[in-house]
Amino acid sequence: MDRSKLVLLIHTVKHLKFKQVYYQVFYKVRNTFFKKDYAKKLVKEIEPLKWNDSFFYQNSYSKESAFTFLNITHKFEGEIDWNYQEFGKLWTYNLNYFDFLNQEEINVSEGLKLIENYLKNEENLKDGKEPYPISLRGINWIKFLSKNNISDADIDQVLYNHYQTLTHNLEYHLLGNHLLENGYSLLFGAFYFKDEVLYKIAKQILTKELSEQILSDGAHFELSPMYHQILLHRLLDCINLVKNNPWKEDTLIVFLEEKVTVMLSWLQGVTYRNGNIPMVNDSAYDIAPSSDQLFTYGSYLGLQWGEIKVSESGYRMFRKDSYELFVDVGQIGPKYQPGHAHSDTFNFELYVKDKPVIVDLGTSTYEKNQLRLQERQTASHNTVKIGSYEQSKVWDGFRVAKRASVISLKEDKNKIEATHNGYNELGLLHTRKFFPETSAITIKDVISKETEQEQVAFFHFHPDVKNIQIDRTEVHLPNENIYIKFDKEILKIEAENYDYAFGFNKREKAKKIKVYFNTTLSTIINL
Repeated sequence: MDRSKLVLLIHTVKHLKFKQVYYQVFYKVRNTFFKKDYAKKLVKEIEPLKWNDSFFYQNSYSKESAFTFLNITHKFEGEIDWNYQEFGKLWTYNLNYFDFLNQEEINVSEGLKLIENYLKNEENLKDGKEPYPISLRGINWIKFLSKNNISDADIDQVLYNHYQTLTHNLEYHLLGNHLLENGYSLLFGAFYFKDEVLYKIAKQILTKELSEQILSDGAHFELSPMYHQILLHRLLDCINLVKNNPWKEDTLIVFLEEKVTVMLSWLQGVTYRNGNIPMVNDSAYDIAPSSDQLFTYGSYLGLQWGEIKVSESGYRMFRKDSYELFVDVGQIGPKYQPGHAHSDTFNFELYVKDKPVIVDLGTSTYEKNQLRLQERQTASHNTVKIGSYEQSKVWDGFRVAKRASVISLKEDKNKIEATHNGYNELGLLHTRKFFPETSAITIKDVISKETEQEQVAFFHFHPDVKNIQIDRTEVHLPNENIYIKFDKEILKIEAENYDYAFGFNKREKAKKIKVYFNTTLSTIINL
C-alpha cells in the first residue's frame, strides 16, 4: 500500500466505532476458518399473516425470465443465474431482493415458480446469502406468501434458515441503514414464524437504531432523501404488520409511530411541490417509493403528522410563490458511516415554477470506478472548489477520509450564513450566504484570505434548460426568464457539458457554468 492510500485509510478508519472494527475482524476470521451451517428445523406449521399492499412496486420482471434493474434489462436463456455479475453487485443484489413478487404485473403462479427456482439453486447462492439481500428478500417473500394465503413447508423452511443466517451475521460491521434493514426484516420474520428470539433481536435493533438514526428534525442521519424514503417505507410496512397481526402487545408500536410521524414531516418539508426530492448525496430517480405514495400510505394507516422545522439534518427549504430553494449547510454524516455522502458542503438546488433549473447531478452508479468518484466530488455540486483540493476526500466508492466541518451557522427567516473548514490544509475557510427574496436570490461567497489557488463556483443546469446565453458577467436563461448576475470583478465564466443522472445507468447531457473569482463572489439570481 502506497503512502497516500495509507493516509486516506487512516483518516477514514479513525472515525469508525470500535464495534465496526471488531465485527469486521470477527466475521472475517469466523467465516474463513469456522464456516457454519445455519439450518434449523422448523417444527411447526406456519400460517400466513394478514397483509394488504398499500401500493405495488414498479415492474422489474417480465415473462420468460427477463429482469430490469437500475435501467438495465437482461433476459436469461434457460436457467436463471441468481449469481449473475455482468452488471455489477447492485444489479445482482436487486435480482436477489425479489421486489418483483410485489409488482402489479405478476401472477401467483409466476411468483411461486420464481421462488421454487431460487430454492432449487439455494446451495449455490453467493450474494443472495449476504445479510442485506436476505433482509429485503425475507420481507418480500413474507408479503407475497401472506397476501396470497400460501402455506408451503419447503419455502418456509428455507426462509427460516435464511433468518438464522441473518441473526448470526447482523451488519454490525457496517451499521447505518444496513443494520436498520436487518431489524425491519427480523420483525417480519418474528411475526411470520411467531418466534420470540427473532422478536427480541428485532425490537432491540429497532429501538436502538431508530433512536440514533432518526434525527430530531425527522431526517435519516445518512442525509440521503432517497434512503429516507426507502427506510420510511419499510417503517410504514412494520407498522402495517404490527397493527394487522396482533401477535404481540407491547409499547413497540407506540415507539414506531413516534418515529414514522417525524420522518413523514421531514419528507414533507424537503419534497418539492412537483413531488420530486432533492437529488443530494446518494439519491437517484426510480429507486424509492415517491413521497406521494408514502404520504398516502401514512394516511391509510391512520397516522397524522404536521410541519416540522428542518434543522439538525443541515438542510433548509425556502419556499416562495415562484420558486423553491433547497440548501445544504450540514455536516458529513454520520461520522462512522458516510458511505452515501458526497463532497457537497453548501450545495443547493433551485426549482422555479415547479421545474428544476439548478440541480444536483444525482447518482448513476455504485460501482467503484472513476464515474462513481466523479459524481461524489466537489466539482459535481453547486458549490465552490479551490484549486485541485476537495472539501471532503471521497474515495473507494463509499469512503470519506478528511471531511469538511461546518464551524459557524447563523440564520433567520430570510437569510442563512455558514462557514466550513474543508480547505484547512490551505489555511482557508469558505463562507457562503443565501438571501432568498420574493423574486431574487442573492448568494455571497467569501474565501477567508487571498490565495494563488484557483477559485471556482459551479452551477449545474437541468437538461431541460436548453438555451444558456453568457455575457462577461451575466448568464441569461431566456426560456425560463431568469437572469444571473455576477460581480464585475469575476475573472471569467466558462460553460461545459456534464452528465445529469436520470437514474442508475441513465445519463443525459446538460450544461454547467464555472465562475472563476478571487476571494469574493456575489451571485444574484433574478426570477
